[in-house]
Amino acid sequence: MKLSQPSEKVINYWIGTNSVNKLEYALIHGNYKTRQLAAEALEFVGQPSSIPVLLIAIDDKIKNVSIAALNTLEQLQNSDELIKSIVRKRFDWLKILREKEEKQNNTKTKKYNIYRWERASKKSFEMVKERLKLPIR
Repeated sequence: MKLSQPSEKVINYWIGTNSVNKLEYALIHGNYKTRQLAAEALEFVGQPSSIPVLLIAIDDKIKNVSIAALNTLEQLQNSDELIKSIVRKRFDWLKILREKEEKQNNTKTKKYNIYRWERASKKSFEMVKERLKLPIR
């Protein structure tokens, strides 16, 4: 449990001792706060052997973890292809955000008109009212 959810002090200690394996384990198996701290810590350790783990962390569901992994990869850059993939990921995020904003703006402009006199409950109420006016046989 202590390896999957270490405190900030423990992560700082791992930075000081260059415990890349523990940081990678925390990045894979920790909660979202731990994963973000581990990704940021790998930047300070600066070993290129952790690049595959960071590439997996780019696609994390938590955006802060993904951003921390991208920033770390930028610091550990070894090749132009890695930089291209980082830039592509950032543009994909912008595209997704713009699509969400457009979708929200489009739904805000729609107004749904439900007329009171066309509701089914109103119709059935009127029908019962008319039947009650007729004499009982």
